[in-house]
Amino acid sequence: MLQKFKIIGFGLGAGILSGLLGVGGGIILVPIMVSLLGFAQHNAHATSLAVIVPTAIVSSFVYSSHGNIDLALAVTLAAGSIVGAGFGARWMKRIPAAQLKRMFGALLMIVGVRMLWS
Repeated sequence: MLQKFKIIGFGLGAGILSGLLGVGGGIILVPIMVSLLGFAQHNAHATSLAVIVPTAIVSSFVYSSHGNIDLALAVTLAAGSIVGAGFGARWMKRIPAAQLKRMFGALLMIVGVRMLWS
C-alpha cells in the first residue's frame, strides 16, 4: 500500500512539473521508474509515454482556457509527432537497455545545457 502512495506522489510531482514547466513526463518519470522503482529502461520509456497522454490533455485544456496554445502549430507538430513516435517506438525495441539509458542521459544533458545557455 505504501508503494502505491509513493507512486501516486511521483505522479503528482511529475504532473505539477509537467504543467508548470512544460516538460514531458519522461524527463521526470523515466529516471524515477528506473532508479527508484526498479523498472527496466524499455518499460519505463513505454510507461512514461502512456502517462503523458492524459497529462498533456489536462494541461492543454488549462493552457487553452488562458489562450496560450497556437492550435495550428500544435496540430502540425502533432501530425509529425504521431508518425515519428511510431518509428521511435519500433527503434527502441532494437536498442539494448544500457545504450538506451546512455542516449536518454545524453539527451537530458544536451537539452539542459542548451537551456542554460540560451
